[in-house]
Amino acid sequence: MKKAFVIIILLFSIISCNKKEEKVATKITKPKTKKVEFGFNYNDFNVVHDTVKKGDSFGSIIQRQNIGSKQVYNIVEQVKDSFNVRTIRYNKPYTILRSKNKTNKLQFFIYQPDALTYYVIDFRDTVANAYKKVKPVTFKRKIIGGVLKSSLSETLGNNSVEAALASRITKVFSWSIDFFKLKKGDRYGLIFTERFINGKTYDGVEDLQAAFFEYKGKIVYAFPFEKDTLSGKIEYYDDEGKTLKNFFLKTPIKFSRITSRFTMNRFHPVQHRWKAHKGTDYAAPRGTPISTTASGVVEQTGYTAGNGNFVKVKHNGTYSTQYLHMSKILVRRGQRVTQGQTIGLVGSTGLASGPHVCYRFWKNGIQVDALRLNLPTGESLTGNDKTRFLKQMEPLKRELDSIGNL
Repeated sequence: MKKAFVIIILLFSIISCNKKEEKVATKITKPKTKKVEFGFNYNDFNVVHDTVKKGDSFGSIIQRQNIGSKQVYNIVEQVKDSFNVRTIRYNKPYTILRSKNKTNKLQFFIYQPDALTYYVIDFRDTVANAYKKVKPVTFKRKIIGGVLKSSLSETLGNNSVEAALASRITKVFSWSIDFFKLKKGDRYGLIFTERFINGKTYDGVEDLQAAFFEYKGKIVYAFPFEKDTLSGKIEYYDDEGKTLKNFFLKTPIKFSRITSRFTMNRFHPVQHRWKAHKGTDYAAPRGTPISTTASGVVEQTGYTAGNGNFVKVKHNGTYSTQYLHMSKILVRRGQRVTQGQTIGLVGSTGLASGPHVCYRFWKNGIQVDALRLNLPTGESLTGNDKTRFLKQMEPLKRELDSIGNL
């Protein structure tokens, strides 16, 4: 009996040991996450991330890493051909890599002047050295479209596209479309490329490859084309090779709304009487830039009790335009201005009930309604240029048409 009891105890001990060994064998050790940035494995360093504060300089930043002022001077001299330390700017990010031992010795200083570029200063040798690196950039093509459910900016935001693309699109179509007249339910299609740094960090829109908008029941296309391959200048044309650049812009203000139209009988909001209103009022916040709608020469600038601060531009022997109620005039009489140039800022000077610009238009010396004019357009492509454009444009148009189910 005694022998049997001893045997049972021994067997139980062996089984228990085996179970413990099994548990040890099945224990999983998670590997350390490897974070690599700027070509360095952060696990190998004591890492400090910071931004340049007001009053900071390269010297003051690295002096905080137990570097003496004399040594700072020597380092600046050693790296000056590769990195000008005076270019360090307020609020820009930098990274410091220090040794992981008790000394916390400075190993690398990394400065990022922009999202794409960075400078590395290596302190490991007796002589510091610096070098510049550019992060790899990739491009991804994106296609969006459908019907507008809100403003262009909101529509782009809902598609995770930067708001800056709205300004670019507005500029391309500024001769053809008044974006405040687009309606919910109007169709649109956009093809563009986006930049990504290191394949993952979004860095904005690179270019607009093709676009269309439904405007007043008509489809208006835009396709980029390099007419002069030596200059590299890109212009936008419609699907027939007609330039989108007209002699006049549609409006003197981007993203504004019409509050009063040209009429021979309007109740004046300030004078409280019926009188002619020979212009178009565009409301906008005070300080909004006012652009000349066509190139020309500033014929008049000044102030009157009714017009407030105003600018009048003579475009040629036929056309002149005038811009009233400015808070500030930014051009002088006799100055040549180009289409789209800012000539003043929105205000409410003179007889005005709120901030806006009254846009007046003359044809052959007579004030007319600019919104009803059939204004001159720019040149169209011809010959080999048109043949080359159509070949480049046709596959893009097919894509756009499939987006909007045209």
